[in-house]
Amino acid sequence: MNQVHAGSFLTLHYRLSGPDGVDLINTFADKPATLSLGTGELAPAVEARLLGLAEGAHASFELAAGEAFGERNAELVQRVKRSLLNELGDPDEQYNVGDVVQFPTPDGQGAYAGVVREVAADSLLFDFNHPLAGRPVNFEVHLIGVL
Repeated sequence: MNQVHAGSFLTLHYRLSGPDGVDLINTFADKPATLSLGTGELAPAVEARLLGLAEGAHASFELAAGEAFGERNAELVQRVKRSLLNELGDPDEQYNVGDVVQFPTPDGQGAYAGVVREVAADSLLFDFNHPLAGRPVNFEVHLIGVL
């Protein structure tokens, strides 16, 4: 029976839930996911838990606060002027607390997201931390195939 090692190609069902038990990702009710270890599709701490598991295994892991998505970083909470938002997007856009806004990377080749935490007349406060940064998570996996 094949075991998971660095670089393995996996077919699996998995569930990732926050400390409140609410599913963030759950493939058990749909088609399984396929991925390669080491490509950044899963957090390194999650990948580390998979190493050595055998094909067919069903396991659950608790990851400590900050282990899966890092600690919260106060420097990633930043105020952005409305003039910049208008320049990057639709000047008529209405923003509300809790909205997720996509920003282009400086090279224009990618994007990153921030959550609106506060709306002011001339600026918005964004949190660019991962929503689960600094929080424990639960990971459940059923390994269907390992190559």
